[in-house]
Amino acid sequence: MRFWPVLGVALSLMANAVLAADYQDSKDAEKLIEEMVQEHQYDPEVLKRVFNSAARQQSILDAIARPAERTKTWHEYRQIFVTPRRTKAGLAFWQEHEESLARAEQEYGVPAEIIVAIIGVETFYGKHRGKYRVVDALSTLGFDYEPRKKFFRKQLKEFLLLSREQQFDPLDLTGSYAGAMGFPQFIPSSFRAYAVDFDQDGQIDIWNNPVDAIGSVANYFRRHGWKQGDPVVTRARVSGQQYADGVSDNLKPGQALSQLQSLGWEPLELPTSDDKVRGIKLQGEHGSEFWVGMHNLYVITRYNHSTLYAMAVFQLSEELKDAMPRQ
Repeated sequence: MRFWPVLGVALSLMANAVLAADYQDSKDAEKLIEEMVQEHQYDPEVLKRVFNSAARQQSILDAIARPAERTKTWHEYRQIFVTPRRTKAGLAFWQEHEESLARAEQEYGVPAEIIVAIIGVETFYGKHRGKYRVVDALSTLGFDYEPRKKFFRKQLKEFLLLSREQQFDPLDLTGSYAGAMGFPQFIPSSFRAYAVDFDQDGQIDIWNNPVDAIGSVANYFRRHGWKQGDPVVTRARVSGQQYADGVSDNLKPGQALSQLQSLGWEPLELPTSDDKVRGIKLQGEHGSEFWVGMHNLYVITRYNHSTLYAMAVFQLSEELKDAMPRQ
């Protein structure tokens, strides 16, 4: 990661301006520049150079149209993320950063295995952090991806603010096709809200510093309501004619456990509180699987709004916990 003074950023933008011009005459880019000048007192010339360099990437539009969370069954999705190879690498990551993970667990109340599993699912512990320039990804999606232009346009503005606040070169940062960055794959708004300088070296660096990434993930979960010591999800048996009425596609738990039980659901582990729960049906390797999701599973879906994602994180965390030698 390079940290640039304001003059250095301006000079870098000038040097890169000739590399692309997909948004040089874009009305959307012009409007965003006007808003950033009015709302955040940005230098318009600096922003013009950014968008003169930003490149539209068709591969980004193709990738976002077919996310694994919407195109795969649970069995297929699980095979990608819950594997011996990922568990082995996660164990090595945990052992290397055991002190930082223990401190994060103590300060934020989030289990070390959940933090490691998030980083493992997101980037294979930092090995796959994304190769797209973030400015290209967010410009492409913010100006040319009709289904979610509003969301990504907001992230583009957050990214520009983040670059100025941290004195990063906005043309230098890389990430995923959706503009997610670093070990934990934070989108810009998440970085600005939840990223922390966990090693207290004066810089927040989730790109190259796994300690900052660990603290940032833990802070994200605490801020989204993780309940220390509570279960996440449990398998269930179902019976009778009404169990299908207990299946919910709503990520947020909205049923009393007694209501689910009255429909023929028998969780193998009971919740430790009176929080609402959620009945889940997944297509597993050997047929239908039934699960009862609790509050902490919902917290995991705040990171990625997908039941499959949350289940993969949880099951990988269980594999890691079982593999980690405890003192």
